[in-house]
Amino acid sequence: MTKRKDVAVVAGVGPGIGAALAERFAKAGYAVAMLARSRRTLDALELQIEGARGYSCDVGSEDSVTETFAAIRAEFGEVDVLSYNAGGGVFADVEHITPAQFEASWRVNALGALLCAQQVIPAMKAAQRGSIIFTGATASRRGGPRTAAFAPAKAAQRSLAESMARSLWPLGIHVSLIVVDGVVDLPRTRQMMPEKQDSFFVKPSAVAETAFQLTGQDRSAWSFEVEARPFAEHW
Repeated sequence: MTKRKDVAVVAGVGPGIGAALAERFAKAGYAVAMLARSRRTLDALELQIEGARGYSCDVGSEDSVTETFAAIRAEFGEVDVLSYNAGGGVFADVEHITPAQFEASWRVNALGALLCAQQVIPAMKAAQRGSIIFTGATASRRGGPRTAAFAPAKAAQRSLAESMARSLWPLGIHVSLIVVDGVVDLPRTRQMMPEKQDSFFVKPSAVAETAFQLTGQDRSAWSFEVEARPFAEHW
């Protein structure tokens, strides 16, 4: 009987860190489920990444998340690794952000993290193993003038991750957070900042490698919060 592949879910797949995460886990032999709203994005990545399957999902919707994870379990089996990379939001100050924009940012960054985690925790508890990794941001630690929606949402995500780690580590589930401190190297960020050198940007593949290494840490020396920033970044 052929042993089933370990299953990794990457929630929030786009052209940057999400795609790099899916590619890294697929390269390691995982069956990879990629979650995104855009079917067009998923179709392109399915052609690009062997062993990865795309699922259209709104992570801020309980019904959508429940249906998606049921489909993943039916196709691949229980999830061994959840990499929650969904994020983003409108950037504006407190006088200009709308309540709808504030709520939307919270839904993607915080509520979606909870909904996806709740889908994988029961099987991980039963197996006494598993890994849940959140892609965080420096904004979780401090609010800037134009992060009136993004910073509170990322702070909520970080607090959720810490609460989960304290609860689930003793059960064998490694919960961790990668604080990305810098500008991610994407075509649009390169276009916005054409004067910047390579050393200025955070490479998606490097963040993905950090995430993959977290899943292989020895239980006697688990990390909760890991920072990822370019070597030339001022901090």
